[in-house]
Amino acid sequence: MARPKAKELTERELEIMHVFWEHGELTAAEVRDHMEKLGRDLAYTTVATLVRILLEKEFLKQTNEERPFKFIPAKTYEEVSSSLLGDLVQKVFAGSRMQLLVRLFEQKKLTAAERDRLQEILDSMKK
Repeated sequence: MARPKAKELTERELEIMHVFWEHGELTAAEVRDHMEKLGRDLAYTTVATLVRILLEKEFLKQTNEERPFKFIPAKTYEEVSSSLLGDLVQKVFAGSRMQLLVRLFEQKKLTAAERDRLQEILDSMKK
């Protein structure tokens, strides 16, 4: 019996999605070329398989009917990152955003720009 399809993205699938988010509508060959420029030399068949999986998982949409097929993201970076972050908070930090923040700030000292941005976010939440 076949294993049920996972709804989460694998590390490689997420890499492919980042290429689509950055460049928009692409063919599998174009994705492979962009990956190669990033230092990830993947076979065309590997990329095409990952694109097909992302299409089946509904993270991508096909935009044409003739070859070469072109695809665009069906989900935005914001949608996917929010979902992944929510999953992380639930799975690793038992739903505690406070614990997540504590771990983040313990890892590395914030830069001035990061502190300023964090303060902007906190100030906007008070309004």
